[in-house]
Amino acid sequence: MTDVDNDDIGISTENTTPTEEELHTLRRVPDKIPWSIYTIAFVELCERFSYYGTTAVFTNFIQWPLPAGSTTGSDYGMSQPGALGLGQRTSTALTTFNAFWQYTMPLFGAYVADSYLGRYKTIALALGIDIIGHIILIMSAIPPVIKNPGGSMATFVIGIIIMGLGTGGFKPNVNPLIVEQLALDRMVVRTLKSGERVIVDPAVTASRVYHYFYLFINIGALCGQVSMVYCEKYVGFWLSYLLPTIMLLFCPFVMLWGRKRYKRVPPQGSALGKAFKLFGMANRGRWSVNPIKTYRNLHDGTFWENVKPSKMAVKPNWMDFNDAWVDEVGRGFNACAVFLWYPLFWVCYNQINNNLISQAAVMRLGGVPNDVLTNLNPLALIIMIPLLDTMVYPLLRKTRLNFTPLKRITAGYFVAAMAMVWACVLQYYIYQRSECGPNASGYLDTEKTIRCPEVQISVWAQSGSYILIAMSEILASITSLEYAHSKAPASMRSIVQAVCLFTSAIASAIGFALVYLAEDPYLVWNYGVVAVMAVVGGSMFWLQFRHLDGDEDRLNMLPAGEINGNEAPGPTVKVATMGLEIAVGVTRVEDRRNI
Repeated sequence: MTDVDNDDIGISTENTTPTEEELHTLRRVPDKIPWSIYTIAFVELCERFSYYGTTAVFTNFIQWPLPAGSTTGSDYGMSQPGALGLGQRTSTALTTFNAFWQYTMPLFGAYVADSYLGRYKTIALALGIDIIGHIILIMSAIPPVIKNPGGSMATFVIGIIIMGLGTGGFKPNVNPLIVEQLALDRMVVRTLKSGERVIVDPAVTASRVYHYFYLFINIGALCGQVSMVYCEKYVGFWLSYLLPTIMLLFCPFVMLWGRKRYKRVPPQGSALGKAFKLFGMANRGRWSVNPIKTYRNLHDGTFWENVKPSKMAVKPNWMDFNDAWVDEVGRGFNACAVFLWYPLFWVCYNQINNNLISQAAVMRLGGVPNDVLTNLNPLALIIMIPLLDTMVYPLLRKTRLNFTPLKRITAGYFVAAMAMVWACVLQYYIYQRSECGPNASGYLDTEKTIRCPEVQISVWAQSGSYILIAMSEILASITSLEYAHSKAPASMRSIVQAVCLFTSAIASAIGFALVYLAEDPYLVWNYGVVAVMAVVGGSMFWLQFRHLDGDEDRLNMLPAGEINGNEAPGPTVKVATMGLEIAVGVTRVEDRRNI
């Protein structure tokens, strides 16, 4: 069951803005999706193949020593592949640092795109930097270097730092670029060939785009992770780093093809700086040593209202925008605030990148590499995303059950907590059945020459954690991308996406605080603490932002603002929604300049 096929929407003589009654009674459907979007999604697929293909083997590369007689890190299918032999705690710390770095740099990349280069040029530059980082990563694993742990380690760290710079320019800009290719930017009523009148909703279209965009991400991740862990095991780490680099090399050619075909919103120059000046002005006089008074001042409903140009007796020179632009900025800052509790969600997710891989290493593998189980996560996503998009979500919309973004995000926290409860219980039984007790990943002798035998629990018992994490990603992570786009003004889309991504970096910092628990005999506590954090995060998220849930349509239909007099408003239409009639300027900005 699908909402509506592309051919069913057709050209309708009716293309009006929905009334308040129609907003509550008509079914909402997505608009047509142009083919240019799929080419950008392919670029993301290749980039995520390169990222996840390499990071999938990081834990083994750092944690385990070079197998006897191996010059590449491969164990030739006989034991455990490895290279540096620095242990689980160092492995967890370094992979956590990598995640922190990869998701902090988008703040810089977003600022450059929004203020100076624009999204397209920033992505093109970032891909070049990323390729350089991958080449250095290959060098860290070639036989002459890998046999020297110190040199290999230094090269490895330099590689991931340069890769982080590339990721920082790519990730916050590719998401907005892909949705900016959509034709419709406001809700309209259309009549299907069947005669049914429906609302073609840009938010529903963006949701579909982001779901399939995430599907492409996970196809890339799945192919990269599955193939690279076997390359690591049977050939060596150098091949696990080389093949992702080759995939990444396809990206510049696709971007070159699209340079005259993609819609490109030009950078807004000083818009970002003005937004932060406006935010600072709105905060003046609202802070007090009395926290209750401060809270009331910040939530009295006049925070953004009092700094609108129409309310200013004397305007500062930099205030060259209208009231509608202030509303847009407020919406963008509110979107950033919604991400406040996201680090507690990402702490759960990050367990699949390190601790769950290490947990698998002490279980009965049956010839399966310990880091191959992580692929259950993208596999589950590839299966569940089309099912939700073509069956579950359309059914909910048809029955008028409004599973809003904020409700989906809240549910995502609690599903993530269930995944960690699963891992916690499984770890408890590992300790119960291990010959080494709560030192299951250790050694039988004090000289540390005989490793503890594998615990007789199948590694496939981890499946529940990975599948639940996948479901939580669909609910929380995908929704965060569409929420960030729909609530951010055009001049701040990259920076709002970057703030969304930065929550993962904060989660990595929290992960550093939990490194002490990331080792026997504390792993039961590790998973238990993380589960509690997700429950707390989900509860606080809903309590703090539930008031925005009923305001979703009004926020999505705020009028486009003007700054520097540069915007060329399209036709103005009246939107009656939530009991409020507002004028909406329909604006489309394109920049097809060559680079």
